[in-house]
Amino acid sequence: MSRARARLSIFGRLARQLLNPSAWRRRKPEAPQSILVLHHLLLGDTLMLTPLLARIAARYPQARRSLSCPTALAPLYAGQPFGFTALPWNPRQGDIASILAAAPFDLVVIPTENRYSPLARALSQWVLGFSDDTPRWKNWLLDEARPFPDAPAAFGDFCADLVEGPAQHYQPTDWPLPAAAPFSAPPTPYVVLHLGASSPLKYWPSERWSALANWLAAQGSTPVWSAGARETALVTAADPKGRFASYAGQLDLAQLAQLFSGASLIVCPDTGVAHLARIVGTPTVALFGPGSSLISGAGKYWATSPFTAVSIEIACRNQTNTFRRHRDWIQRCSRSFGEQPAQCAEARCMQGITLEQVKTACSAYLAR
Repeated sequence: MSRARARLSIFGRLARQLLNPSAWRRRKPEAPQSILVLHHLLLGDTLMLTPLLARIAARYPQARRSLSCPTALAPLYAGQPFGFTALPWNPRQGDIASILAAAPFDLVVIPTENRYSPLARALSQWVLGFSDDTPRWKNWLLDEARPFPDAPAAFGDFCADLVEGPAQHYQPTDWPLPAAAPFSAPPTPYVVLHLGASSPLKYWPSERWSALANWLAAQGSTPVWSAGARETALVTAADPKGRFASYAGQLDLAQLAQLFSGASLIVCPDTGVAHLARIVGTPTVALFGPGSSLISGAGKYWATSPFTAVSIEIACRNQTNTFRRHRDWIQRCSRSFGEQPAQCAEARCMQGITLEQVKTACSAYLAR
């Protein structure tokens, strides 16, 4: 289905619903039998929705539960964590067939951007999301708009609070890892050093990665490199002689999860794989530069998980918006890499994280 045809299908359904007089007498379902969490986020943000999935599963155990997600991420949900079935889709290309096939829904929860509210309204009895999205038209079709939090909170925690229920804590057994194609795993004990990230502003200096790898080897652990397919040059810069094995660009997400599951420790920037490591349950040291260790950190849900955020205080981590909502407590940087006035040409937030800080955080896990 093309993007134009997908839009016509959505708005056709929506028009038929709005022209029906009963559509204006909507009632919130007390015991919804079908629930969709509707979004199209990157890996890290998608995995940070896990507290919301856990809350829905606990509150509505009888419901058929679905989660839309980018097609590339769907294999991670093959084991149906918390009873959720992944619906792969690509709204930019009009690929919404999986969602249409699973509809209708009694309840659709939109945890981030309300631009998907027309689709949600067309396919469901009740639409729940956060208020204050911009432009304001995005909020018009919400049946229930919860206020965006005014107090500091982790992203996963405040998304979970869209649904009422008691606090929960993550256990790795909650998430069955997907089957993965065979690959040659390193000898244990090994530590995965993932160098890649969503922005060059999250890169840690290559000489510090090199020094950290040498230090880990001296501690009796085998360091192995990891990065995306377009990030292999980062590994070459950190290990030009190829002393340690590299899996950069060689593994899909399911294989990467298996690699992480066998590791004794993972060290990486604040990027999607940090949250994958947290899902797997392997001790993780995450280096936070422009990102907020409060918003993307452990929060309440992962408070008992082996996860350490390493960061420094820096004045330019001063932007107060996330998902188009502004709150004073939000302190992050979403500037792009470059030389323009609104960009950042030098990742001083990452350069300020010292080798000793990272070694100290690693030592706490290696000692176990």
